[in-house]
Amino acid sequence: MALSFLGKSGKTGTNSGGPGGPRFAMLAEVRAYWEGLRVGGSLPARDRIDPRGIAGALENTFLLERIAPGIARFRIAGMMVHDVMGMDVRGMPLSALYEPQGRNRLSDALEGVFAGPATLELWLEAERSIGRPPLEGRMLILPLTSASGKTELALGCLALDGVVGRAPRRFAISGLMSEVIERRGQGDRREGPRVGADEALDRRLPDLPPMQPRTAQPQMQPGFAAPPQASFVGAPSSRPPRAEKGKPYLRLVHSRD
Repeated sequence: MALSFLGKSGKTGTNSGGPGGPRFAMLAEVRAYWEGLRVGGSLPARDRIDPRGIAGALENTFLLERIAPGIARFRIAGMMVHDVMGMDVRGMPLSALYEPQGRNRLSDALEGVFAGPATLELWLEAERSIGRPPLEGRMLILPLTSASGKTELALGCLALDGVVGRAPRRFAISGLMSEVIERRGQGDRREGPRVGADEALDRRLPDLPPMQPRTAQPQMQPGFAAPPQASFVGAPSSRPPRAEKGKPYLRLVHSRD
């Protein structure tokens, strides 16, 4: 069966009739770029990803972060991935794109990406209903190392053949292929990050906002007491006015019948 990549909008695609069509070219572009970053056979680092290297597939790519065994969330995602779900997917687990009955299979395969490490390709078929025409897809997931050197990130690409229709669309796994990666050259020193590479990627595909540190709580005032206010020059005195010397402040009023 011939598959094809989407157009730039990520919503429609045409059958290419062979592996040299635009759909396979998109997956091949991401895979070739990832392979080119493997210094001495080691895994590419996240800070080496330059969006200019995958310009033709940028709207279809995403970045995953492993948060638990078999679970990874979207950190960055192209507009096409947002279109499939009908919402911003940043922070959502990858399994949100899959039907419940296929999530255990996805979890096992996804854990192999980080633990192997391994590359993963999935053949997908979306659920059908009113407003949801036939839609097939193919997903590629490639492991990356984080700043700490751990394999806890992955670069992915999702390509579809058909019309997205009414979102959200979720997929069943019709096939998958996992390939364990040989870890060679781990003693090689990794090249430094390219200046401006991450900044350019984050401008095109905004990352999750960083978590803010918890600030110190202000001291609670008892009851409904107002917080103390600092005095300033020229502020009126809060003391009651005093009577002038020689004049009583209180005077007695006496009435006789």
